[in-house]
Amino acid sequence: MALDDADLRALVAEASVILDAAATPFVAGRGAQSAVAKLGNDFATEVDLAIERQVVQALETATGIGVHGEEFGGAPVDSHLVWVLDPIDGTFNYAAGLPTAAILLGLLRDGVPVAGLTWLPFNDVRYTAVVGEPLYANGVAQPPLKAAELSDSIVGVGTFNVDSRGTFPGRYRVAVLEQLSRKCSRIRMHGSTGIDLAYTGAGVLGGAISFGHHVWDHAAGVALVRAAGGVVTDLAGVDWTPASKSALAGEPGVHARILEIAAAIGSPEEY
Repeated sequence: MALDDADLRALVAEASVILDAAATPFVAGRGAQSAVAKLGNDFATEVDLAIERQVVQALETATGIGVHGEEFGGAPVDSHLVWVLDPIDGTFNYAAGLPTAAILLGLLRDGVPVAGLTWLPFNDVRYTAVVGEPLYANGVAQPPLKAAELSDSIVGVGTFNVDSRGTFPGRYRVAVLEQLSRKCSRIRMHGSTGIDLAYTGAGVLGGAISFGHHVWDHAAGVALVRAAGGVVTDLAGVDWTPASKSALAGEPGVHARILEIAAAIGSPEEY
């Protein structure tokens, strides 16, 4: 299926109606507890599962494009066209009753995010974008990102346990935070990668760091940031793809400064 900008805008409009419908059970289920245990101490609620089923069925019926969801998988991420869905990003926040949780939906074309939708139902904020066009907040086109200094910027960062291992050990993450704290205005930890990326695209944050690798956490936000004129790579500076093990997003100048900090800290394997 060949898509031009008009086609992408139409798909975003259809998906927006579907996410608006999903926002109702999202809000109603606030505070839902764990229903499915995952690796480590992660979990999903019954609301995660129900919203994913609802959105997948509606999207596939309305658009004819397969969906890859966090909870049930689905269409392969390397399909020519595929929606990528996180029904509740920030599940710990959601279960605790915090408002920092979101529905994330990205559209990948041959692995490249070409459209993104991030819904913050508790705050009644909806971000949408088609790459190459402006980012919209509640239907209002936002100005492109302005040149900024890291010293004037708030930066969102992912959560961590100092004793954790994995691709980016806890002590490596602490080193990033330590050096970043000396250079940026403030650090914020929202507990939602999707919100960090959406806020970066909207110019609320100057940049965002995600130490995670899940495509459903990133696809929507990468499209939003790039549409706004920002840059998204991994922590090594390689353009973000669905196979990336991390994400670093920001206004171009801020992104470059954070990348310099990450490079000076050294390899995660050293920690």
